[in-house]
Amino acid sequence: MNDFLRAADLGKMSALCLLDLSSAFDTVDHHLLLDRLQCRFGVVGKALDWFRSYLHNRTYSVVHASVMSDIVHLTCSVPQWSVLGPLLFILYTAELMDIVEDLGVNIHIYADDTQLYVQCSPRDATGAVSKLELCLERVDRWMSASRLKLNSEKFKVIWVGPKRTATQHAWPPIKIGTSSIDASDNARLLGVLISAHLSFERHVTKVDGLCFYQLHQLRSVRQSLDADVAVKLIRAFISSCVDYCCSLLAGSPRSVIDNLNSRE
Repeated sequence: MNDFLRAADLGKMSALCLLDLSSAFDTVDHHLLLDRLQCRFGVVGKALDWFRSYLHNRTYSVVHASVMSDIVHLTCSVPQWSVLGPLLFILYTAELMDIVEDLGVNIHIYADDTQLYVQCSPRDATGAVSKLELCLERVDRWMSASRLKLNSEKFKVIWVGPKRTATQHAWPPIKIGTSSIDASDNARLLGVLISAHLSFERHVTKVDGLCFYQLHQLRSVRQSLDADVAVKLIRAFISSCVDYCCSLLAGSPRSVIDNLNSRE
């Protein structure tokens, strides 16, 4: 957001492309991962053996109504709901940073959430789209070689910048493979709704609605709770929503943040 705001101050637009991977953690190739840990990050000897032992001979099964399914042996994937899973995925995809930055495109990665963006003046939008399309082509090629799959149906593209510029222009679509992706008015990034003109009105409305729902749920059981438990639940389900990424609202008009203040 800092990059977007600084670009908007200069009258520039930012084209943001949010990538989506199909079952990202489930398709990590163990042999490729171990090779990259060794060659790129210098993990060797007993440390590499430890990772090999951690990854190999993993199994899973499903239990329903006291009946267990057949045991399936996993030949790929890293455990998503673990400490090491997201870290190993980041190391597995570290090479992607080099590919994107070599093309002059900005990249931001949080686990399997990947965003590409370029900044340009409104008149250079076509050139920016061409740069993004070339980058996406190489990213797609790298993903395929790494046993990962981009899900173009869930891609999001949004042009963000000064309000007048963002809303009065028809921005060109971005093509990847046979798909053509039109620009959206807003996009969700790590739980935050970003609008084309960098206003957080929709995000605040969404958070306010979630807080109201949680308050309504707590109200229905309030008589069964003592004061300490009620405070803990409010902090867990309501204050946490209000606090999440609240620094992004710095500089927002009072009309935008008043709803959240009322929830606090």
